Parts: sequence; C-alpha cells; structure tokens
Amino acid sequence: MSGWELEARVLVAGTGAGPVLRLEEPLSFWGGVDPVAGTIIDRRHPRCGESVAGRILVLPYGRGSSSSSSVLLEGVRLGTAPAAVVLRELDGILALGAAVARELYDESPPVVLLEAADWKALPDGAEASLDLSGRLRIAG
Repeated sequence: MSGWELEARVLVAGTGAGPVLRLEEPLSFWGGVDPVAGTIIDRRHPRCGESVAGRILVLPYGRGSSSSSSVLLEGVRLGTAPAAVVLRELDGILALGAAVARELYDESPPVVLLEAADWKALPDGAEASLDLSGRLRIAG
C-alpha cells in the first residue's frame, strides 16, 4: 500500500477508516455537533455544516462541557459518530464518551493522541485508517 504511517497513543482502542476531517479549532460536541445528523452546528466554528459521521475527526482537543461525552455516545447509538477521533492534546471527556459507548453498544470510535508534529502532518480530506495498535495509515 502506498502512503505513510503515524504511531498514536491509544486512549480508546478500536479501528476506523474514512476521509480526514481536520479541524484547526477545538470543538465542543455539546451544542457543537448534532448527534442526529452528525454535523457541526456551532455557527462560530469555521467548519459549521460539515459532517463528522464516518470521518477520521482530527482536532486539537474538545472544547467545553463534560456533556460532550454524552453527545458522542448518542452519535454512536445513532450511527452518526466519527469513525475515529485523533487529538493533539489529551481530552478525557471525548475518551470517556467513546469508552462508555464501547461498554453500552460494543462499538465506538477509537480515540488516539498524536504528537504535535504528527498531528500537523495529517491532511484534510485524505483517506486514512486506524488499527488497534494506534497505527494511523494515510493513503497517498
């Protein structure tokens, strides 16, 4: 396979694949993501209107409420959650939502943490996949 790989620290294990949705600004799932549609609804966010569903969501960190974990959990239940969450900074709230989803529904997006330089290297729109060990493969 052509492309390249990055090694991430696994916070919540799992696999996921899809196009990268790269957010330069943090996002609160609570009030920022519609779990029914899987879209960003925060009108102040530069990527408002875009879907997180089935995408490799790359963001610096979550912003705001601890209720973000419940919105991610609801997205998993409804099938509108990201395929994976890739963070630059540790975010226990999003990891908690994914971990609870794994317990309740036996599925969840994996949540991983990348070093800042590797995080910056992930291009928006690229096809990517994440394996159980935290190996992130980027097609290209």
